[in-house]
Amino acid sequence: MVDLLYTELLKLKRSRMFLLSVIGAAVAPFMVVVSTYIHIKTKEPTRVVPFQELLFNSHLYTVLLIGVPLYGVVTAYLFNREYMEDTLKNLLTIPVSRTSLMLSKMLLLFMWIMLLSLLAWGLTLLLGVVGQFEGLSASLLVESLRKFMITGAFLSMLSTPLILIAIVLKNYVPTIIATIVITLINVMGSNSEYKGLIPWTAAFDIAHGTLLQAYPPAYSYMVIGAISIIGFVATLTYFRKADIH
Repeated sequence: MVDLLYTELLKLKRSRMFLLSVIGAAVAPFMVVVSTYIHIKTKEPTRVVPFQELLFNSHLYTVLLIGVPLYGVVTAYLFNREYMEDTLKNLLTIPVSRTSLMLSKMLLLFMWIMLLSLLAWGLTLLLGVVGQFEGLSASLLVESLRKFMITGAFLSMLSTPLILIAIVLKNYVPTIIATIVITLINVMGSNSEYKGLIPWTAAFDIAHGTLLQAYPPAYSYMVIGAISIIGFVATLTYFRKADIH
């Protein structure tokens, strides 16, 4: 398992995908901070935007708009690379457990998503300090980091259906289409009373403690858990039994 993870890291080291994902993770913080700064300077010079609002908006756009497509591309890359390059059948000729191979990729995906979440948080802070936004404190640092990490963990859990799509259809395109559909659902449902039942918007509300009272919070956890577990079990079951040509 450790050797497989190390091998995946070596393959990633030689790829440009990591750099592209870093650039993608920087989009939301950069756009939020820069647009807020320009708006204040040109439209409302007397307005004071607190750091807390800056972090909230950056987190919102990271999770609901940028995160799903970005992490979906990362997922498609990790789990489709061997199919596209026709190297998976050669890899499986050596004594490598299919379960261990899949778990090592999932672990790497989790680490990757958490790192990108940390990057989005750190870049928001850096740009906010440069822009001289007010209200930054140690408690805000800790609390905002906790929220970014919680949603990062939830989004990595919710990647299991995308992994299943990637290995079943063996192509980047269906996975990317699925992330676009999810993003549209997030946008349309973000102001709905049922947003707590949409796993990706629920993840954001759980982190911020803003779940609506229309139904018990347990429902949101159950939806996230069900989708994650079903996707995980289906992925392992399919990959262990699938014929590799």
